[in-house]
Amino acid sequence: MALEEYKGVYIYAQQVDNELSTIALELLGEAKKLAADLNTEVGAFLLGSDVRKLADTLAEYGADKIVLIDDPELKDYRTEPYTQALTAAIHEFKPDIMLIGATAIGRDLGPRLAARVHTGLTADCTQLDIGDFPLQAVPGQEQLHNQLLMTRPAFGGNTIATIACPHFRPQMATVRPGVMQKIDPIKDAKANIVEFDAKLEKNDCYTEILKIVKETSQVADISEAKILVSGGRGMGGPENFKILEELAETLGATVSCSRAVVDAGWKPKAMQVGQTGKTVRPHVYFAIGISGAIQHVAGMEESDIIIAINKDENAPIFDVADYGVVGDLNKVVPQLTKRIKETLAAKGA
Repeated sequence: MALEEYKGVYIYAQQVDNELSTIALELLGEAKKLAADLNTEVGAFLLGSDVRKLADTLAEYGADKIVLIDDPELKDYRTEPYTQALTAAIHEFKPDIMLIGATAIGRDLGPRLAARVHTGLTADCTQLDIGDFPLQAVPGQEQLHNQLLMTRPAFGGNTIATIACPHFRPQMATVRPGVMQKIDPIKDAKANIVEFDAKLEKNDCYTEILKIVKETSQVADISEAKILVSGGRGMGGPENFKILEELAETLGATVSCSRAVVDAGWKPKAMQVGQTGKTVRPHVYFAIGISGAIQHVAGMEESDIIIAINKDENAPIFDVADYGVVGDLNKVVPQLTKRIKETLAAKGA
């Protein structure tokens, strides 16, 4: 493999129903940072049917080049045609780095794509950097420069692994939604749009979509919330979440929870914050009755302000909290809600 032929940091710009997924814009923000370190371009592979109109948004969020693969076979996501299309595009455009969102689609697509182009894939990354590999020089071993260093939790979140793919290209990673930050849109930005015919060929792996059933979730998307009020095992039971709901209503916030709460059957999986739940980055995060296990902290530590309430003064959550209250949550939270209501009423007057 001639590694020097591979240039650029590319993303898979996921779209559903001809609307870009938020993860596509987050990946562009990260790609722009990596590309600056490598002095190279940012590219986006845009797949679908009649999706050219999405190119302007990709340009505004950092794409220098957009490879447009527009085909009726790509109207809805199906594993085989999408894998075929991206495989052909990678062979043609030879990206040095390829980023995919760790969504349901990305987790299906990424491993198959890596196998087709014969490269490695690091899944569920929480940090990406450009650096040397090995990280520390080893006598008798060449230290390679400008490598993609892919960091992710390992062994159940009990350690952090940094992984590189020094001898194959592209260097591929899937990135969890909510981890990377999109840039502020660049007004009137334009990108070089290249139309590409992937020459899709139907085979025995093609599936036929007979019916699409869309369900409306009754649970708010916690990854989009500006304020989160999150409860853990310390709540004692599902009935006690009422005090969190009252606090959230007062603040215009959304209620979330830890894995222990989901495992106990108190709340649905869609509300879970953490390594095996969703990664969130709200302006304010209330961690109430949450001990602060590393798996949970990995999903919320990038919040702007973290406020912890726990009766155990030695709880690990206080290590990452900006403000902490040691006390009985059943007393502290209602008092906090009352004080906030009084303050808001006074300002309203």
